[in-house]
Amino acid sequence: MSTKAFKNEKVEYFKKQFENAKVAVVTDYRGYTVEEITDLRRKLQKSDADYTVTKNTLCKLASKGTSFEAIEELMSGPSAIAFGFGDEVSAAKVVANFIKENKKGEIKGAVLDGKVLSADEAKKLALLPSKEELYAKILGSINSPATGIVYGINGVMSALVRAVDAVRAQKANQ
Repeated sequence: MSTKAFKNEKVEYFKKQFENAKVAVVTDYRGYTVEEITDLRRKLQKSDADYTVTKNTLCKLASKGTSFEAIEELMSGPSAIAFGFGDEVSAAKVVANFIKENKKGEIKGAVLDGKVLSADEAKKLALLPSKEELYAKILGSINSPATGIVYGINGVMSALVRAVDAVRAQKANQ
C-alpha cells in the first residue's frame, strides 16, 4: 500500500513531466515483461523521451491545470505514458515501432497541444517524419539545384577540355 508521501511524490513527478513534455502517448502495457518495458524505455531515452507506468488517479491529479488535462479521457485500465520532450513525433514513432515488433500492447491515444488524439490519430502521428528527417529533406531540396548547377558547369568544362585536347592532338600530328 502506498503512503501519502509516496503518492504526493508521484503526483509532483508527473506534473514536471507534463510541464516539460511536448506530447504524451498513452499505452496499454499488458503482456510486457519488465525486460521489454526496460528496452522500450532505453529506446525512448535515445529519442529524448521517457516511459512511465502510472496509476490513473495520480496521473489525473497531476494533469490538472496543465495543457495535458485532457489526458483523463485516455486513463482507464492499465496505462503507461510515453512523454516526448524533443519533438512531437519521436515518442509516438518509437512506441508504435515497439508495439509492431513485439505484437503486444496498444496505443490508447495521445495528447498533443492540449488536444486528445485517438489511437488511430496517434498511429498516424507516428508515421510522420521526425524533425531530423524533415531537416534532411529540406537541406536535400536546397542542395539539389546547386548540385545540378555544379554538375552542369563541370560537364561544360570537361567538354571544353576534351575539345582543346583534341585540337592540340590534331595540331601535333600535322
